Amino acid sequence: MNYNFSTFIEKPQRVDIYLSTLFSEFSRSYIQKMIDSEQVTVNGSCVAKNIKVQPRDTISIQILVESIDILPEDMNLDVIYEDKDILIINKEPWINTHPTPGVDGKSWTLVNGILHHCKEDLPLINGVERPWIVHRLDKDTSGAIMIAKSDTMMKSLQKQIQDREVDKYYLAIVTGIVKQQKFTIESYIWRHPNDRMKMTTQNPVNPKIAITHGELISYIEWHYSLLKLKIETGRTHQIRVHLASIWFPIIGDKTYGNKRVNKEVATTFQLHRQALHAYELGLELYWEHKTFIAPLKSDMQNIVDNYKIED
Repeated sequence: MNYNFSTFIEKPQRVDIYLSTLFSEFSRSYIQKMIDSEQVTVNGSCVAKNIKVQPRDTISIQILVESIDILPEDMNLDVIYEDKDILIINKEPWINTHPTPGVDGKSWTLVNGILHHCKEDLPLINGVERPWIVHRLDKDTSGAIMIAKSDTMMKSLQKQIQDREVDKYYLAIVTGIVKQQKFTIESYIWRHPNDRMKMTTQNPVNPKIAITHGELISYIEWHYSLLKLKIETGRTHQIRVHLASIWFPIIGDKTYGNKRVNKEVATTFQLHRQALHAYELGLELYWEHKTFIAPLKSDMQNIVDNYKIED
């Protein structure tokens, strides 16, 4: 991909800053990498990244398209909606959203499945064609997740999430009988000071505000509660940590849950992961508000169908 153009600026400007503004899909560090690799010329000559371009200079830039170092895998994705710009799927549990370090971590992730499903129909991000998953779900959390297939959609979804304009609703089964019909949990949350793998509301490192709204749907066998939850913020493990902080941890949650209860629900319900599902997404799509529903996966649906207490 080659671009040739003249600068339209009123005063001199560093070439790396000018190009990173012009090509906003690329990071400044990636622009600097291209300059160092002599993929950028000014008036026909290679330049240093700190040189200043002048008004009406001629710039040529060569963008090398690389392939992502992850193999496509046919995962038979549960597609909720798809068009040329966006893919929304109902993620299965036990699947990582993104690859993790190590050889094993590069296989059977959501990225592998999307690469197979989308083939070459993917946005170019920092010179690499790859799926842009604009938010994430924990490995053992199932449900709706959005993937941008174009640069324009990627920017739109990022802005909506940043501006808190995407409605995200979850269903969770928690330990105990929740008495309040509706409630809100608001607290600071981030890394546990003594365990980097956990999040906490108690003296978190670099705390960030987190807000979760909950609504009681029904009871399960008079021991557990089915809740519908809406998050205003998208902190790591937010729902799991918030519910555990008010003594209603999600059943099956191996990090924040109750070990005795987890063993009990594994035997009674055949549930072997946290009972948390991203049920509904609401967002603006092509200037219209759209709602997408991700039906419960079979393990949670079995509990609701067979153990729910009817009013």
